Amino acid sequence: MNAFSVLVVDDEERIVHFLKTRLKALGYEVLSAANGIEAVEMAQTRDPDLIVLDLIMPDMDGIAALKEIRSFSTVPVIVLSARGADADRILGLELGADDYLPKPFNPDELVARISAIRRRVHSRDGPQHETSITVGHVTVDFSRHCAVVNGQDIYLTKVEWTLLSELVQNAGRLMTYEHILIKIWGDEYRSDV
Repeated sequence: MNAFSVLVVDDEERIVHFLKTRLKALGYEVLSAANGIEAVEMAQTRDPDLIVLDLIMPDMDGIAALKEIRSFSTVPVIVLSARGADADRILGLELGADDYLPKPFNPDELVARISAIRRRVHSRDGPQHETSITVGHVTVDFSRHCAVVNGQDIYLTKVEWTLLSELVQNAGRLMTYEHILIKIWGDEYRSDV
């Protein structure tokens, strides 16, 4: 099972370094971005389990990044920002953030909030890998790693299975070509044709 991945987006290097160190020590995989443009790219290509997002950044601020991310993903987002006014919190939550923590923040509180979201995500996604999904005459059986078409088992190669299960688990979502390449073949294939 892969480690729960957290994308930390902040232009303050000391905050990113601190959170990376703290979260890695707790067993999380930590990715980072220094601005909204990098955050959107990382959200598309690396598909993190959670994003910790600052609002005040160069190039593309956190609000614009959150709007862009919400156009293709439902990944949980915790806003971590120096903008602590009620209006800013409400705007962040209305744009799709799951939580909002003003700076300066208590690191233990942030870790507790991340853990709470992790528990919620795992309880929601856990059983999905042991069940099947049926669409029309096709059933994708996650426990046996096969597809069933009109009652007949169709066994697939590893690449075929990974591609089919990725598409089925993301039904109704826009998936980029680059995202599929990375998920199926790995990060080193992100630019292949």
